[in-house]
Amino acid sequence: MNRRRFLHSTAGGALWIAQGPGAKAGGASPFHFVDVAAEAGLVHPVVYGGIETKKYILETNGCGIAFFDYDNDGWLDIFAPGGSRIEGAPPGATNRLYKNNRDGTFTDVTKKAGLERVVWASGVCVGDYNNDGYDDLFVSCWGQNILYRNNGNGTFTDVTKQAGLLHAKPEWGAGCTFVDYNRDGYLDLFVSTYLNFDFKTVPEPGATANCTWKGIAVNCGPRGLPTGRNFLYRNNGDGTFTDVSAASGIAQVDKRYAMTAVAADFDDDGWPDIFVACDSTPSILYKNNHDGTFTDIALEAGVAYNEDGREQAGMGVAVGDMFGQGRLDIFKTHFADDTPILYRNKGQGLFEDMTSRSGLGAFTRYVGWGAGFADFDNDGLADLLFVNGSVYPEVEKLFAEFKYRNPRMALRNRGAGAFDNLSEASGPGIADRHSSRGCAFGDFDNDGDVDILIMNMNEPPSLVRNDARNDNHWLKLKLVGTKSNRSAIGASVLLTAGERRQRQDVLSQSSFYSQSDLRLHFGLGPAQEASLVEIRWPSGIVQTVRGIKAGQIATIREQATP
Repeated sequence: MNRRRFLHSTAGGALWIAQGPGAKAGGASPFHFVDVAAEAGLVHPVVYGGIETKKYILETNGCGIAFFDYDNDGWLDIFAPGGSRIEGAPPGATNRLYKNNRDGTFTDVTKKAGLERVVWASGVCVGDYNNDGYDDLFVSCWGQNILYRNNGNGTFTDVTKQAGLLHAKPEWGAGCTFVDYNRDGYLDLFVSTYLNFDFKTVPEPGATANCTWKGIAVNCGPRGLPTGRNFLYRNNGDGTFTDVSAASGIAQVDKRYAMTAVAADFDDDGWPDIFVACDSTPSILYKNNHDGTFTDIALEAGVAYNEDGREQAGMGVAVGDMFGQGRLDIFKTHFADDTPILYRNKGQGLFEDMTSRSGLGAFTRYVGWGAGFADFDNDGLADLLFVNGSVYPEVEKLFAEFKYRNPRMALRNRGAGAFDNLSEASGPGIADRHSSRGCAFGDFDNDGDVDILIMNMNEPPSLVRNDARNDNHWLKLKLVGTKSNRSAIGASVLLTAGERRQRQDVLSQSSFYSQSDLRLHFGLGPAQEASLVEIRWPSGIVQTVRGIKAGQIATIREQATP
């Protein structure tokens, strides 16, 4: 039975979600989100392609966004990359860095930080690649990618060339993630490539079957355009990287339109793997072979296709312990007229498609992008949020039902795989319409709940403050590696509070091309402490800490002997 037939034939099941764009269950929403970007000082639009029409696919995908503490003051700052226009960049177009003023507002420090630049940005990820105590910044772009070294004094230096990361020819860098794949304590770098784009050879809108949608001439691709390749760079420990894409087996996986990349230990063997969402082609799961090489096992693991055996238009990826089993599940967003997908991790690197049984097959109306698992009400269960936005501004002029700007989706986890769709009841920060792409998750005001940062095409970012109020407790963990990489990227945490056990991992990139807070936020429900915290560091060291009180940001340093 295929997915659509299943959705029409079933009335429920062990896993279920309240259906429809405005459906909700269980009374009033415990969520309330408000966009406070304007009052916070995020007033500059993220320029990306044309506004009324988009001639080329380069203008459509947009970019990610980042929450990260660049100055180590304990407050999340914001990095908002951007793009340009085909006819040239308008005034004010640039990547932007916003410093958190610790009072709910931000100051634009882009020029002072040395980050003022116009590029066609895609992904952003952060990590302390030189282990100097300050998180560095990598931006994937069409043209040339950029590695910015954090100088520790509020400024950054473009070290792409001296680090050995320049391409011989222009590439369309897409997803990116820092990952210590060989566990030597230094962060390596994975970069996916979306496709080979050239203004001289790309067809005009409407020129082929791949250049129309709903009978309307639109920009061409990705189908019909040449695919790219993926790159892996080994950190040499001296500030430089070596391209090991071929030797590692990464480059052997081809014919993919690769997008968001997430590095995590999906099979719990102690070594980080890499999952890559791919547009219109099968997704990739690079299994780490422990010897410096990778093998794509997406097909046998059950994450290459949907349950009907079809590839999808994979864009954004959320990774987390959605089912409370201590394993990393995967949620992936897709194009309109298709469903997002939820893969449950069955253990030992095997997954099953739970989309139909979870009710997520109802969400076919919008083009989905950034996504994340986060406990928005601090009840100890990972909720789900994803953002939407069409890629064809021309279409709504002829079809009113296909709006370019769309609302966000907020789903509350009720446990045992059951979700409530509370989107329309969760405040204007969810219901407001934008054509969004990347989104990041983190507590920017340090008040104990998870907020959301969203990239909007040709509009200022949304800073969606979580204003939900309840009596649930919370705990944030900031991990600092010693033998492992300083950012602790790749660390896995199992936290026990009351009768609930939760897992979270420190990730470099997730959502759509975006970077969320490296600190791990746990909702504890009524529990007033985490009775047990078990950390598996990237080095292989396992450390336990007991009795951490709720309501604080606790820093835990890696110790060889707990």
